[in-house]
Amino acid sequence: MSCHDAGPGAGPLALAPRVGEPTVALVGNPNVGKSTLFNALTGAHQQVVNAPGTTVEMQTGTWRDVGGARAQLVDLPGTYSLLARTPDEQVTADAVAGRAAGGAPDLVLAVVEAAGLARSLYLLGQVALTGRSVVVALTMSDVAASRGVPVDPERLAVVLGVPVVTVDPRTGAGRAALAAAVADALDHPTHVQGLTVTEPDGRRPDGAEDLADADQVFGWVAQVQASLDRPAVATPVRTWSDRVDSVLLHPWVGVPVFAAVMWGLFQLATAVAAPLMDAVDTLVNGWIGDGLRAVLPSSGGFAWVEGLLVDGVLAGVGTVLSFAPLMGLMFVAIAVLEDSGYLARAAFVADRAMRLLGLDGRAVLPLVVGFGCNLPALAATRTLPHARQRLLTGLIVPYTSCAARLTVYILLATVFFPANPGTAIFLMYVASVVLVVVGGLLLRRTAFRDVRTEPFVLALPAYQRPRVRALLLSAWVRVRAFVLKAGRIIVVTLTAVWVLMAVPVTGSHPVGDVPVEDSLYGSAAQAIAPVFTPAGFGSWQASAALATGFVAKEVVVGSFAQSFAVAEPEDPSQPGDLGTQMRATFERTSGGHPAAAAAAFMVFVLAYSPCLATIAEQRRLFGVRWTLRAVGVSLGVAWLAAVLVFQVASRLGGAS
Repeated sequence: MSCHDAGPGAGPLALAPRVGEPTVALVGNPNVGKSTLFNALTGAHQQVVNAPGTTVEMQTGTWRDVGGARAQLVDLPGTYSLLARTPDEQVTADAVAGRAAGGAPDLVLAVVEAAGLARSLYLLGQVALTGRSVVVALTMSDVAASRGVPVDPERLAVVLGVPVVTVDPRTGAGRAALAAAVADALDHPTHVQGLTVTEPDGRRPDGAEDLADADQVFGWVAQVQASLDRPAVATPVRTWSDRVDSVLLHPWVGVPVFAAVMWGLFQLATAVAAPLMDAVDTLVNGWIGDGLRAVLPSSGGFAWVEGLLVDGVLAGVGTVLSFAPLMGLMFVAIAVLEDSGYLARAAFVADRAMRLLGLDGRAVLPLVVGFGCNLPALAATRTLPHARQRLLTGLIVPYTSCAARLTVYILLATVFFPANPGTAIFLMYVASVVLVVVGGLLLRRTAFRDVRTEPFVLALPAYQRPRVRALLLSAWVRVRAFVLKAGRIIVVTLTAVWVLMAVPVTGSHPVGDVPVEDSLYGSAAQAIAPVFTPAGFGSWQASAALATGFVAKEVVVGSFAQSFAVAEPEDPSQPGDLGTQMRATFERTSGGHPAAAAAAFMVFVLAYSPCLATIAEQRRLFGVRWTLRAVGVSLGVAWLAAVLVFQVASRLGGAS
């Protein structure tokens, strides 16, 4: 499947404005303050969308005060050139050229970095060749001045022939003047002077026009630089950021600091988020659930209504909302690292290791977070620069062993490896790393051969103090997108699971009060149990536990307890009657090799599909087809790995 297969957000690109509202496209290099400016201009009136047919994420929002009117603002992916080499760059190039669904934008708001003027001017020149009306937002003027290369916005406006407004996206300074300039340019279009506008039709296929355009733009950039009467190259000044980098980029200090930051993210995704998630779960499934039970019929012909609404729909809503604090915390944490400038340094430190997978150092963030929870790890893939890199990383993230799987490991290791439970659990994390590395290498050599391993060139931004309001706003928009989009899938699926467990197929049980083995769910588990016979755990109890684990890995232990009709242990390391029942069942299904079967079961839990919330987020980010393929491949990998482990271990004397 190519990167242009249908995915989330298919349909007209969000460049199409509401009736009567112009569209303004925000264009700029990465790390020039473009997204921060977008947040400042749109406030909470924004949403996360995907360009149609791609996994390229961008944001659209309503700019409410543009000369007393409103405009639709589109934050296009950051790029250094409109000669696209990646799906992200292609989305920006198509939008500016007017090739996107919905037509051309009414105006391009070009974000130009004063401290990196030549680089920004090259992109501006390419935008100018499309004939679009342009307004320039000049950022980082203070940084340029401190480096001895100040930019006079009035002089630059005269040279370019378009309005130039100095703005500080972090403080909002210059926002009113920018709105006024944009409003005026929408009424009276302004075009960059000094360039011959390209006609997009009839271009030769050999790329000669592209080369000619590049030569023209390079020459124009040089002329603009010369006309500004300023040094073309900054005076070498040892800044505060340089002094910090001399420490943080030193191998003996940078690596331990990087490890500490990654450990902090891991703790945030586990220890810090857990109490908040529990509190939300208690509120929704506890207080609200108990309240509904008090008013809904609990007996008679409509008793099933209580189960459907409380154990089905409300449980789904509770699952979605319980993940919201975790997502919010991770979005804020990642934004802090990004906004402060440290994320670029972390990518530099981790780059060599990530190149083994054909990725650059920025991929280390989602992979580390994945060992805490796969769901925010997928969200962390947005820090990667290109859509194909985000997709590749998002496909291997589920093989990182999240904290929810640990409960299952502890139970199985305690019951079947009582002498060395810690070693058994440690080996699962080793296996997880192996799956990530091998999976990444295989994907790079098959479906992702187009993901190039290029020299890692990254402009290190100056360290800055993160702006709390902007960070919280960005986190809110993304959490809202998760709740509204992925949440629907989760609620519908969990409701369907309840229906399967509530409908009897054997016995004379009323709907909603059915032992698991007599329900439609239990019958399905019994039907698929033989599939796991080669792996040594071909019982309906194990199949049912794995099916519920598809919803959430932490409920696997509870599913075993429910299937065996025993109390769920509060501490998985003290399994009690559940451990006795499991050992007897695995003894029977494995032909006398229960430890080998248990090891195979643990490997299957590690490798097969992540929780429903993670799958829903994959679907939201990457589309239905990539998600279904990922789920199918993970099931196949898990089954093959489990069978291999059992067959080898049982022949080497896996009985205990």
